Amino acid sequence: MSNSQLILSAEQSKKKIERLAFEIFEQNFEEKELIIAGIFDKGYVLAKALVAHLQNFDNKLKISLVKVSLDKFSPTQSDIELDISYDKIKNKSIILVDDVLNSGRTLAYSLRPFLKSEIKKIQIAVLVDRGHKSFPVSADFVGYSLSTTLKEHIEVQVKDEIIAEVYLK
Repeated sequence: MSNSQLILSAEQSKKKIERLAFEIFEQNFEEKELIIAGIFDKGYVLAKALVAHLQNFDNKLKISLVKVSLDKFSPTQSDIELDISYDKIKNKSIILVDDVLNSGRTLAYSLRPFLKSEIKKIQIAVLVDRGHKSFPVSADFVGYSLSTTLKEHIEVQVKDEIIAEVYLK
């Protein structure tokens, strides 16, 4: 990639994801069920990876993977959909997952369907936090915090449905 700087290699990304999964388990080990909700598309890939690691920690913990679909460029104009019914998230603990936390806009709008249901708690997990928040959203679980300028861009690359490298452009 021209004019790009490698921030996390595939191996480093894998280690960050493993650590995120462990932190999520550590803070939710008393739960009977967790809903891991990934924002489509790269947040959903990250959510699938987290579920795979979480299932290795405790087979008593029921984990459900949910896809959150929205138009990231006009979230107020589009429906935000879950691929699960609202009654299945009622009184559950939710981990909302995205690849990069920049302004917090996507995550803020992604909360809407969960706020329509009576949930136990909601936490946020991201692979990279850039720290340019315009919305009052912060991540509970962060793989990598990175200070960038507003003109710079973080690109998370996915290969074969697995988080690969992370670049600063």
